[in-house]
Amino acid sequence: MSTQRSDARRNYQRILEVAEAEVATHGADASVEQIARTAGVGSATVRRHFPTRRALLTAVFQERIEHLIAYADGLRTADDSRSALLDWLRTLLDYAVSARGLADALAYEPPTDRPTDHSCGTTLEAAGAPLLARAISDRTVNPALTPHDLITLTVGIALATEHHSSPATEATHLLHLLTEGLTLHA
Repeated sequence: MSTQRSDARRNYQRILEVAEAEVATHGADASVEQIARTAGVGSATVRRHFPTRRALLTAVFQERIEHLIAYADGLRTADDSRSALLDWLRTLLDYAVSARGLADALAYEPPTDRPTDHSCGTTLEAAGAPLLARAISDRTVNPALTPHDLITLTVGIALATEHHSSPATEATHLLHLLTEGLTLHA
């Protein structure tokens, strides 16, 4: 039985390695069948480990998501709550632009009240919520904003710019316009 578990762990790791490469090349639409062929397993094996495309994408982006959570946590005590929130959103945007497929993995998810929902978007909403709450409390951002709004807007910018000749530059420009550009300062 330990051989079977060992084989399953190896298969899982191999599938994940191949999936990371395929998603980097083809984005969120990477072929599960191609991932299975390249990993040397059947597509049923891939689906046993990752029952949905979203589960596969979540696993592929897990390390980046964990970094964003830790980064948000580190910003909670920053002196300027608005700057901390915007810094975290810029980092999220940079990740979404540079990690092909991450924006797609986040793009579809409506807000949910299900405590068992551990999707990428829900996880990031929870990470950013304390930063937003503090900025709202400090009266530096609109109190009508929700964590879901922030993730949706950031992901929307990443998706809208992914085919530009310089996606990172355009995405940064649009985030700046979103956060600063609509207000004239006297």
